[in-house]
Parts: sequence; C-alpha cells; structure tokens
Amino acid sequence: MRRLITRLWHDFTHAFTGWMGIALAALIGVIIGVATFTFYYAGITSYFGNEPETCASCHAMQEQYDGWLTGSHRDVATCNDCHAPHDNLVSKYVNKAENGFMHSLKFTLQNYPENIVIRPHNRDVTEAACLYCHQTMVDPIVHGSAYQGETLSCIRCHDGVGHKR
Repeated sequence: MRRLITRLWHDFTHAFTGWMGIALAALIGVIIGVATFTFYYAGITSYFGNEPETCASCHAMQEQYDGWLTGSHRDVATCNDCHAPHDNLVSKYVNKAENGFMHSLKFTLQNYPENIVIRPHNRDVTEAACLYCHQTMVDPIVHGSAYQGETLSCIRCHDGVGHKR
C-alpha cells in the first residue's frame, strides 16, 4: 500500500515539470480561481444556513417568501424545515446542493416556469417533513378505519399551508 501511494505521489509531482507542468498548473489555477470567484459572488456560504431571506434572494422566490411572512408557519418553521430532509445532516445538504444547483441552472438559463413546479423527490421530502412535525396529529387520521391501506398526501389538501395565497 505504501509503495502504491509513493508511486502515485511521484507520478503526480512529476506531471508538474517543464512547460507542460506550468500549463497544467496554470489551467488548474484558473479553474480554481473562477470557481472560487463564482461561489463568492453567489454568496454560497449563506446557503449553508437556515435563513429564509436566502431563499428569497432569487427574485423567482419572492412571492413564496412574502407568503411565508404572512403564513401560518412563520413563527415555527423556516424553508428548510419543510423543504429539506430531517433524517441526517448529509442528506439535508445533498438535497440543498441539488436544489441549489437546479435553481441556479434554471435561473441562469431563464427557463423556469412562472408557476414553479415541485419535482417529485421534493414532494416526498416535504411530505416527510409534514409527518416529522405533525406525526401525533396525523397518526389517528392515517390509522383511522376510513384510510387504512391508503397512501395519504398532506400537500394534496394542504398545498397552501405555510403561506397565504
């Protein structure tokens, strides 16, 4: 194992010799520099937090943010409480990264619909978040005789919860 690591390190360091090494190092430096500037300019660190203002920083989400400000969940939940997984930190940030990428891609290409459509995976995340907070209230409904064996959807009936329409 040690030989393998030593050989890989040797091959790696020798790739950066001569003009080819200078060109490769410059290319890597430019890529890292552009990526760093892009992440800095986009305010990437704010997306690691839990502030609803971050979600509203994109003008496409202003209507949702304004609705949340006047809605029923304002004092008890932020965007991530309903739109990010609760099972573990890794899945939460993977979900946030995927959504952030998709949001920025759609925003950059200007091909998002006026009425933002929630993707099926995010509907499942939101359903799980509803159950996470409201399990004691929902259990009697789910296990009631009329609904046994039927899959219920919180957001089918409560689509406007969290913000006024």
